[in-house]
Amino acid sequence: MSPVDLHTHSSRSDGTFTPEELVRYAAAKGLAAIALTDHDTVEGIGEALEAAQKLRKETAGPVPEVIPGVELSTEYKGKDVHIVGLFIDWKDPAFTEKLREFADARTYRNRKMCRLLTEGGYDVPYESLEAAFPDTVITRAHFAQYLLNNGMISSIDEAFSKLIGDDCPYFVPREKISPADAVRFVRQYGGVAVLAHPLQYKMTDAALRLLVSSLCKAGLAGIEVYYSGYKPSDTAYLSRIAGEFGLFVSGGSDFHGTRKKNLDLGSGYGHLYVPYSVLEAIRERNRKVIDHETR
Repeated sequence: MSPVDLHTHSSRSDGTFTPEELVRYAAAKGLAAIALTDHDTVEGIGEALEAAQKLRKETAGPVPEVIPGVELSTEYKGKDVHIVGLFIDWKDPAFTEKLREFADARTYRNRKMCRLLTEGGYDVPYESLEAAFPDTVITRAHFAQYLLNNGMISSIDEAFSKLIGDDCPYFVPREKISPADAVRFVRQYGGVAVLAHPLQYKMTDAALRLLVSSLCKAGLAGIEVYYSGYKPSDTAYLSRIAGEFGLFVSGGSDFHGTRKKNLDLGSGYGHLYVPYSVLEAIRERNRKVIDHETR
C-alpha cells in the first residue's frame, strides 16, 4: 500500500501550497492519504476535501484521502511544544470558536512584533503584512518572507538568527495553552492527540518521558515516530517510548511547500516513509475510543 503523510501545512497557515495544490501534489506523489494540520486553524480543510472530490471525478487513478487535522502551539517549561490533532470534528462551532481565540492571541502577538520591528528600523506595518499574506494564519515565517521580499534582510535564515528567532530582540512570545490542555481540547472534539516531532524539543530522555507520561494522563494517543530528518536510531528510540506508554505511532513530513528547503511531501529529506498501516492503526484506535465513549 502507498505511504501516507500525517503532518502537512497549506497556505492557510504558513505553507506555500494552497489546500487544493497540496492534494493534487499528494496525488502526483502517489500518497494514499494526507492529514492537513495547519497551525491553529482548520480553514483549509473544506477546500482540501473538495479538491480530493474534484480530483476523483477528473481521474481514474488513486486520490489521497484527506484527514482533517490541526497543529496546536503550546508551552511547556519554557519550550514550544506542538500537539497534532487528527480526525477532529472540524465543523463543530465550539471547536472553531476556540481556534479563533488562539488566532486572536497570535494576532495580538503579531501586532506587537510589527511595532517593535518598525521602531527598530524595519518597516513592517501590520496592515501591510496582512495584505501580503491574505487568508492565512500569520506566523514568524511570514514575517521573515515579508522582510526578505522588501529588501530588509538577505535571507530567511537571517531573519530567524538576528531578528525574530526565540532569543532575538523582536520576538514576542504569544499566550499559549499547555500541552495537556491541547490534548484534552483535541479529545473533546473527537480527535486523536499526537505529540509532534518530540526530538525537536531537545529534552533529555527523562524529561521527554516525564512530558509523555503527563500527557498520557490527559488523553494523549500517539507520538510522531516518523519525521523528516529522523535517523533510524531516532525512530527506534521513539518507537520504544510509544510502546512503553501504550501510544500509537504517527508520522509526517511537516511539509510547508517551498518554505522548507529540500523538504518534500511524503518523503521529507529523502528517507521518510510512513506506511499505510500507521494510519490504519490510528483509525482503529480512534474508532474504539469513540465506541467506548458512546456506550
